[in-house]
Amino acid sequence: MEVNVSNTADSVNRLIQEFAKLPGIGPKSAQRLTYHLLRAPKEQVLALAEAMESLKNNTRLCSACFNIADADFCPICRNNLRDITSICVVEQPQDILALEHSGIYKGLYHVLHGAISPTDGIGVNDIKIDELIERLKNAKVDEVILATNPTLEGEQTAMYISKIIAPIGIKVTRLARGLPFGTELEYADDVTLSRAIEGRQEFK
Repeated sequence: MEVNVSNTADSVNRLIQEFAKLPGIGPKSAQRLTYHLLRAPKEQVLALAEAMESLKNNTRLCSACFNIADADFCPICRNNLRDITSICVVEQPQDILALEHSGIYKGLYHVLHGAISPTDGIGVNDIKIDELIERLKNAKVDEVILATNPTLEGEQTAMYISKIIAPIGIKVTRLARGLPFGTELEYADDVTLSRAIEGRQEFK
């Protein structure tokens, strides 16, 4: 969205326009952030710019779970203390942050990078479902926990994954209904997530 900030310096106006493109940042917030950086020490601003550049240049997808990583494998997949017999399937990398913050789950993850949504043109081949199945064929996994968002798209995705995992013979569970329908996982509080994980039920 174009922000009307006439009579401002071009460099200031440019940064306001860029901030306004970010999710959750309105015109006023974009202006506040810009003028905050204008007043901040140069070292702080350069550190922020360097961190953003590093984010784009040095990150990749984990070769195993497709979480965000800065090496072939993410920190969770590299951790030998994790339970390798359990894989929790989530839609986005930020969902892992929410589950990890709850401190309950100690297994591994698989990030789909989306959910099945025919209305948005997203089919089963557009997300990391085939990669999940290949991973399950070559791993000693006893349980797959479906932690897709409690939305129509998330439910469709969970149902599809459950059906294609069934022939492999691995137990499939779903997070308990402590999560209100329509809520995205990354916004759920720790207590709700903990109860959802502990109370998970076999997917039928």
